[in-house]
Formats: sequence, structure tokens, C-alpha cells
Amino acid sequence: MSKTNSVKLSMLAAVIAFSACNSGNSSQNTADTTKVPAFNMADIDSTFKPCDDFDNYVNGNWKKHNPVPSTESRWGAFGILDKENKEVRLKGIIAEISSQKDLKKGTEEQQIADYYASFLDTATIEKRGITPLQPYLDQINGVKTLADWASVTGDLQRIGISTFTGFGVDADAKDSKMNILYQGQDGLSLGEKSYYERQDSATKNVRDEFVKHIDKMFTLAGFTEANPGKTILDFETKLAKAQLSNVELRDPVKTYNRAAYGELKKLAPDFDWDAFTQKQDIKADTLIIQNKAYLTAANGIVKATPLDVLKTYSKWQLLTRFAGYLPKGLDDENFRFFGTVLTGKKEQKPRVERSIRSTDNTLGMPLGKLFAKKYFPETSKKKVSEMIENVRTVFGERIDKLSWMGDSTKAMAHKKLATFTYKIGYPDKWKDYSSIDIQKDKLVENTVSAILYHHKEDVAKIGKPVDKAEWMMTPQTVNAYYNPLNNEVVFPAGILQPPFYNANADDAINYGGIIAVIGHEFTHGFDDQGSQFDADGNLKDWWTKADRANFDKLANRYADYFSSIQALPGFNINGKLTLGENIADLGGLTLAYHALEKSFAGKEQPKPIDGFTWQQRFFLGWAQVWHETITDAALRNQVQTNPHSPARYRILGPLPHLVEFQQAWSCTDSTKMALPADKRVVIW
Repeated sequence: MSKTNSVKLSMLAAVIAFSACNSGNSSQNTADTTKVPAFNMADIDSTFKPCDDFDNYVNGNWKKHNPVPSTESRWGAFGILDKENKEVRLKGIIAEISSQKDLKKGTEEQQIADYYASFLDTATIEKRGITPLQPYLDQINGVKTLADWASVTGDLQRIGISTFTGFGVDADAKDSKMNILYQGQDGLSLGEKSYYERQDSATKNVRDEFVKHIDKMFTLAGFTEANPGKTILDFETKLAKAQLSNVELRDPVKTYNRAAYGELKKLAPDFDWDAFTQKQDIKADTLIIQNKAYLTAANGIVKATPLDVLKTYSKWQLLTRFAGYLPKGLDDENFRFFGTVLTGKKEQKPRVERSIRSTDNTLGMPLGKLFAKKYFPETSKKKVSEMIENVRTVFGERIDKLSWMGDSTKAMAHKKLATFTYKIGYPDKWKDYSSIDIQKDKLVENTVSAILYHHKEDVAKIGKPVDKAEWMMTPQTVNAYYNPLNNEVVFPAGILQPPFYNANADDAINYGGIIAVIGHEFTHGFDDQGSQFDADGNLKDWWTKADRANFDKLANRYADYFSSIQALPGFNINGKLTLGENIADLGGLTLAYHALEKSFAGKEQPKPIDGFTWQQRFFLGWAQVWHETITDAALRNQVQTNPHSPARYRILGPLPHLVEFQQAWSCTDSTKMALPADKRVVIW
């Protein structure tokens, strides 16, 4: 569970957990040479029929041999590759740096080596206790008035501590060349309002454990507040009731409310906005307000809440933000709740592995520069560029064939498609991180220094032109994203490895993997959110009313289809929340399949491999990417909070809508993995 003060803004990049410079001499880049099988036939469980349960047919034996590890909440292709990138590749890079002597202060090597050492130095962490937090606790304890609280929480927000509201900086959704300040709801420790509202036994248990968790954390920290758990739950429940749901947050029009800075004071007059923003060095005449009604409601909640409760809330937010960097008792209890109760992990990763991951989280780009240099050859960049252009061509052909879209909208769709840009592997230019102060014996302060660096960087962007070259992910990340404000797709080096992209695999497997990922990201530009942004990345209606109505009708049918799927008893997939990702999966598969088919035009059809045709191997490639085992707790959490459907239903969900799947596997309409023509949804 992420516990930062990042504002959930629906117009920010549609980053997907598909859960995508001048490098100098390319001979410096060395890809792994170990051959990975294109598809492991031993994973297949032939007791299942492909037309009844394609996931268990393709992945059944893999699941039997890959239960969720005790340190994980889920286990699949993403987690395995992420572990390899971080706990093997990054580990080697860090070990090599750490072996060097007399590293110069402020260099990336010194920062990486000393941060890593500070996380490993548990003796010093235990000795220091919570003293690194004492300056901030003194600020909170010194609060005498509501105005004081606004000032202190503003100062705390600079170092990532949540309160009821938060700020973010991004391109203006209606003027995407310029950065602007965004305000949004914040402050829920459980991440989403449904955790405060649902009355099923599993969710009630989470709330009960949340109260116990806070009580224990306060005791371990030596805080003396009475019943802090109940106090925090009651306060956050009031905030949750006033907040937009995660589905409502996906509406870029509803959450775009441009206003003068003074509007904040009118909507929430009892909160000292000047003190709050000044402490964060924020200067803005204009901003985008996410939800005006929430600010008015929150103003009433905060005004009616005793000051001692607000101070307790701020102490909690401070403690929970830094718990993972504090002594073992606090660290273990933090993991027990957020790791075990919320997601079903049985034990923490070893300290060494956590040190690698924490270094990556804090100094990801400096590490990414070294990762890209060592593990991402220029040949891969060239190959991915070619694949992207193939998908672009096929998407254009698909647009021309649409029966539900008129010519004028098609022309605009083509314009948007033509202006898509992409980034592959790693940034073309690297930032200077030398001002981040990293010391071997001060873990909390190291983390704060990195946070302050990024805060200063963000604040400096307000009112300035957007840097189109900036990356939202590090090169080693196993992921990809579409940014509607830049109208760009981004593929980090981390995901461009098996099973997503395998240089030793046949085309069908790769098209079912990385090409479908590319198609997925392209389709994000035309999903229920992305389709509201034009070719320049601006929130602008470029559709005719009839075409938008046709699109919405298809999208709503697809949302209803997924909402009918029960992931666990009492927990159905939220079709509205997952709509964008589900549309992107359907579009990605469609584009990849037809791009593969197009690549064989005028050539001899590939011969079957291991008894499977190229058509069948394409779908084997897709299912292979999504094999996963997951704990019930993590599955419940995903269904409530995540815009992605569970991995099993990324396989079982879209395939029945593809006539190509039905034909490849000779499925009849009566089988579970096929739908009659009038029930299938075809959008792009």
C-alpha cells in the first residue's frame, strides 16, 4: 500500500502495471545471453480445455509449481522479471559501486553506495529510534490553533506527509504545453473510500486491524494519545464520505475545475491556505481544483474536529510514512498491517533485498542510467521502434474499417494516431541529482533529502513549459505507460525482456507479448479517458455526438460485462473502474493479432511449433504474460482499489470477444471462452 501525499489526479498519465540518450558506444551495452524458452510446454494443464478455461489450460501446471512466495502478495511474470531486474541486475551494480573506496561526495556512485549502506545499518537505526522524526513531532506538538496546524501540515507536505488535501504539478489538461498546479483530495491511509464504507466481514476486519495497528504503532513510538486508532479511523471515515470514488476520479472533465488561487479560500475559508502553500514554496495565481464540493465539506470537517485530534492525525501520517525506515518493532508492525492484513504477504523480504529496492525507490534514475548502459542494447531499441510503427499502421487500418464511427471523427482519430510519439528504454538526457545529500548513517534524513529534491523540482515547474523529454518511470521498471497530455507511449528497458520480448522466440509469441503491450498503450489514447484528449494532448471534445454515443454504448456494454465477473465471493470486478485498462487489453490484442497476420502477407505461413499454429501461439503468448498466483487479501485489495482487472481476467475477460480466438481454438458458441457474435464487443 502506497502511503505518500501524491494527489490522485485522473488527468495524469495512464500508467499501467501491464499489473513502457545517446548511449554512446553500443558495445558498452550487454544484453543477457541466456536463452529463455519462447513458451514452456510443461506449463500447460491439459485436464482443462482451452475453450472452457484458457488461463488454467495454458498456465495450470505453472500455477501448481508457483504458489505465492511468503514474501509476496502475488506472483507472476511481472514480479519474476522485477525480482530479476532488482535483486540480480541492480544488486550487481550496487555491489560493484559499494566495493569502491573514497567515492566523491555528490556523485551518483557515492549516493547509491551510502544510501544502500544506511538502509542496511540496522544497528544505527535501532540506536537512533524515532529521534530523526523529533523535529517534526515538535512542530506538531507546538500547534496551538487551526492556523498553526495549516502551517505545520504545509511544512510536512514538503517531505511527503499526507493531510486532507494535496497538490501536484502537471501539464494543464486544456493547455498541455504548460505546467499548472493541481489540488486534490488526499489523506486516506487505506487508499480508497470503499475500505471505510463496505460492510462485508473481510472489509470490517481490515478496519478493526487498522485500529489495532495504529494503537500499537503509537505505543511502540512512545506516544501517549488515548485510543489513537479509533480517533484516526473516525476522522478518515468522515473524509472518505466526502471524497470522490476511484471511479469518479477517472472523469477528466468532472475533475478539471480551473480557478483562481483565491477560490480555495472561498471554498474552505477556515483553513489557512496562505500558510499551507507558503510552507511548500508554492506560488500560483491559477490552479485546477479536483472537486470543489469536497473542499467545502472538508473545511467543515476540519473546523469541527478538535485540535488534539488533528494533531494525532498528523502524528500518525508522519509515523506511517517513515515506519519502514525506523527500528524493527515499528517496521515489522507496519509490514504486518500493510503487507499481511491488506495484501496477504506472510513475511518481509530479507533486509538486503529491501535495501536494493529502497535504493531503487529513492535513487531510481541514477541507478537506471547504469542499468540501461549495461542491459539495454541499441539493437533492442531499434527493433521496438519498428514494432511500434507496425502497430501504428494496423491501428490506422482498423480506424478506416470501423462501422460505428463517421468520417469526420475518423479524420481526427487519424490525426491523433499520426502525432503519437514514443520513448524507448531510457531518457535521452539525465538530470543532475548531486544536490541530494546522502549520508551513510542517516536513513530517514537521506529519504527526506530525496523527497525535498523532487518537491523543489515540481514546484519550479508551475507556470513553466512542459518538458516533453521527461520520464515518469525509471528504465529498470517492468511496466509501460501512455501519457494523454503528451500523447506519447513509453516503454522502459525493464519490460523489454522475456517473457514480454524474447529475441529467441517466434514472432507469434512476441506479438502476443510485447506487441500486445504496445497495442495496449496505443489503445489508451482511445479508451474512455484517453479518447477525451486530442492530438495535442488537450482535454477537448473532437468527436461528433453520434460517434461519442456509439463509443459510450460499446464501452458501457464492456463495463457491464466485467462487472458481472466475481473475482471472490462478494467481490466483483468494478467494470467502470477497470474500463480503460480492459478496453486497452481488447484493443492491444486486436492490433497485435492483425499486425502479426499482416507480417505474413505474401509469405509462406509459419509451420506449427510444438503442435500449435501461429494463431494459437499468439494467444499462448498473451496468457503466458498474465500467469499469476495471488493471495485472497491482495485480490480483494485489487478489486477495490486498482484500475486493472486481476491477471486471470486479463486472460479470460477479453478473449471471448475475439472471433480470432474462437477460430484459432475451434471454440463453439456453447463453450465458456466464446461468445455469439451479438454478444461480442468490438471497439477498435
